Amino acid sequence: MSIEARLSELGIVLPPAAAPVAAYVPAVEVNGLLHISGQIALADGQLMTGRLGDTVNLDYGVRAARACGLNLLAQMKAALGSLDRVERIVKLGVFISSAPDFSDQPKVANGASELMVDVFGDAGRHARSAVGVPVLPLNSAVEIDAIVLVRPAA
Repeated sequence: MSIEARLSELGIVLPPAAAPVAAYVPAVEVNGLLHISGQIALADGQLMTGRLGDTVNLDYGVRAARACGLNLLAQMKAALGSLDRVERIVKLGVFISSAPDFSDQPKVANGASELMVDVFGDAGRHARSAVGVPVLPLNSAVEIDAIVLVRPAA
């Protein structure tokens, strides 16, 4: 089954790939690896802001991480032309705006990790870091970057 068919089966419609907000490119492919710049939590054109354990709760953080994951998928598709070129999700770096006493960063990160497995199956299983930080760009609740192993273009 193609990844596009899998997305349709899951009822997932990808957002447009976000343009960079500073001096960087959204993705760089080098030696079969696609490095995707950090994607903030944009859902339906709205930025999901806040700080976990302070102004927003765990459920909100999981939804924000999933939104970041959808934005990562959109960047993959924009860079590769097709998500069928994704051979494996290698690593996600998850940054969570967190209060000092918030320690559920891994649970927040699961919002994106579980999405990758839903979409790519075993090829979506990846290494990961989940780190609490005091603030993220534009007050986003979550930001996630990725490294993806890609198949050569046909």
